Amino acid sequence: MGYWGYYVVARSERPLAELDALAGAKEGMELRVEAPGGWQVWEYPSGDGDIGSMNVLAAQTGAPALFGYVMDSDCVVVEAAGPRSGAWTTCLARAAMAGYLDAGNEGLTLEDYFLEPRDAAERAVAWAEEAGHGVEPEPLVDVLTAEPDPLAENLFFRLLDRLGVVPL
Repeated sequence: MGYWGYYVVARSERPLAELDALAGAKEGMELRVEAPGGWQVWEYPSGDGDIGSMNVLAAQTGAPALFGYVMDSDCVVVEAAGPRSGAWTTCLARAAMAGYLDAGNEGLTLEDYFLEPRDAAERAVAWAEEAGHGVEPEPLVDVLTAEPDPLAENLFFRLLDRLGVVPL
């Protein structure tokens, strides 16, 4: 069995675990990475539950924020928001995510839930720009279309690297 849980990424002078936006996860959050520019990556291992609002986190910090929900190390739901660039959602390891959706038998497809890789890359470029990082869409598309190698968490951290937030 793989990992189930959240990674929370934002820029703040205060520890993210102290912010009201993450009230649902204050107990159990652990700092994983601090990166230049005040970026923080926190982990919250959990197979269920609501840790808080990424939109509220972006508003509270005044900077873009991003959640990655890892599902059994197979795939990752990526939710992002910026105070100016707005919110968007996509996923990593699309084939595995499609399998989870098929298992639900609700008749909805991957495209009903998540932006296509090229559209997600465009939104991610705007998100990164708001964060103060100039990035190109093609390296983002590469990550957004990749399969896990072997863990979906690796794709998530590669995405953070391509966004200019947390270098590998």
